[in-house]
Amino acid sequence: MLLKEGDIRIPAGCAISGFISRDGNRLCGGDIVKSISYMHDRSNGLGGGFAGYGIYPEYKDYYAFHVFYNSNDAREKTERFLDRHFDVINLSRIPTKKIPAITNEPLIWRYFVNPLPTKIASSQLDEKEFVVKCVIRINNDIDGAYVFSSGKNMGVFKAVGFPEDVGEFYRLDEYEGYAWTAHGRYPTNTPGWWGGAHPFALLDYTIVHNGEISSYDANRRFIEMFGYKCTLLTDTEVITYIFDWLHRKQGLSLEDISSVIAAPFWSEIEAMEKTDPERAAKLKYFRNALSSLLITGPFSIILGYTGGIMALNDRLKLRSMVVAEKGDMVYISSEECAIRAICPDAENVRSPKGGEPVIAELNEEGKRKCL
Repeated sequence: MLLKEGDIRIPAGCAISGFISRDGNRLCGGDIVKSISYMHDRSNGLGGGFAGYGIYPEYKDYYAFHVFYNSNDAREKTERFLDRHFDVINLSRIPTKKIPAITNEPLIWRYFVNPLPTKIASSQLDEKEFVVKCVIRINNDIDGAYVFSSGKNMGVFKAVGFPEDVGEFYRLDEYEGYAWTAHGRYPTNTPGWWGGAHPFALLDYTIVHNGEISSYDANRRFIEMFGYKCTLLTDTEVITYIFDWLHRKQGLSLEDISSVIAAPFWSEIEAMEKTDPERAAKLKYFRNALSSLLITGPFSIILGYTGGIMALNDRLKLRSMVVAEKGDMVYISSEECAIRAICPDAENVRSPKGGEPVIAELNEEGKRKCL
């Protein structure tokens, strides 16, 4: 019997890729498009996307809102909201290229904004929390509007389509950034739509994900107690909010967050009590106090954030992930071929252990250039 696409379920589908120049060199977005294109068969055309960091140096002090609209009415309502809460420095359609592979696109706009000081003062929130609350209000209260990127000097570009087509559609070869991540989607349990494509973003945090989250309901119920809303019909959205809450609001390090969402087994913690009782006590606390944020199910993720990227596998390492280096560059991908495509002589190629975070950040020279 001849099988057609969609007749069978491929749970290991999806592709992720990313890289960073630790020296802060700004690299063409075409490179990340080329990288993810080498894993074409891991996607099925129902979602692709990219996140670039350092792409708006001329507006680096402003929040860059990327917004999908279903109608001009939604756009007008959102712009009235923005005018009441922000100083809008610049607004325009995001430049795109008409191609046959990308259809039914919404209105796609970009705004460079700063919160109004009077609004921050009256809200009694800090600036980032004010921005988060505004993003959540737009996405929940204005029908047909979705802010899908809201960080400074970075941006998310995503759509329904194969990732290489999404990159061409958004003209990513015209952008340069010090770090890029990418995703090719093969949805298995959730619909393919523009808002459901990866990366998922809040402020400067972005997540691309290969896998399935069997703990989604527990994760969602916990994080929604703190004002977040999971409305995008896919499990990955919650990972972004978990990182925002644990890193920005609770002040945990990325290493500690890895020990929360990909926690060591109890047997490992008990064995650790003899050699490192202080760390064992910390891990016990995480497993007890933050058990609802343990992510179960197979996953590999790349987190992007201002100044760095981080890769992480589930504790059992049920999804593929490869890391490599060359000079100041660090590469991460689902498959080695996607790294070799843009860096044929990559070095120190390795597969991280399950639950072992790989963190690559700008060095001091890179920070001077980019931050």
